[in-house]
Amino acid sequence: MLPAASALLPIDEQVVEDRRYLHAHPELAFEEHETARFVAERLRALGIEVHTGIAKTGVLGVLHTGRAGKTVLLRADMDALPIHELNDVPYRSQTDGVMHACGHDAHTAILLSVARAPHDRSGRAVSRLMETRSACPLYNYLVILSPCGRSRAPTSSRPGSAL
Repeated sequence: MLPAASALLPIDEQVVEDRRYLHAHPELAFEEHETARFVAERLRALGIEVHTGIAKTGVLGVLHTGRAGKTVLLRADMDALPIHELNDVPYRSQTDGVMHACGHDAHTAILLSVARAPHDRSGRAVSRLMETRSACPLYNYLVILSPCGRSRAPTSSRPGSAL
């Protein structure tokens, strides 16, 4: 059963706040030091194990649920583009010549929201991020926020432990 819409409202407000902060503070690929700090701080506040310095400025968050089973990997890019922002909004880029014109600010904010979802109001990790019609439980979660989509790191999938 999916959470009631009222339970998601605080998450929605946090997504907007996080996205606007990230939009106002863009950083180019492999220069996302403040973005990485921001993301790592948010994940640590949730009690998520955090590893930084992945591919220079990437962040890895691991949510241990204490259950054996499948692992879900979620990732988003964090980098901005070398473009001057012309928008006149309160959260406009504060870095001249750099802006989030590609949506990575939103992707990062959404992934941070997903990282918050497995916690109930008491802060304990719950065993399921979501249930589908097939009732497939998702037990372990990895959240990766990387410097850019141009990573040369190999990506693969296989049963069993990968880390």
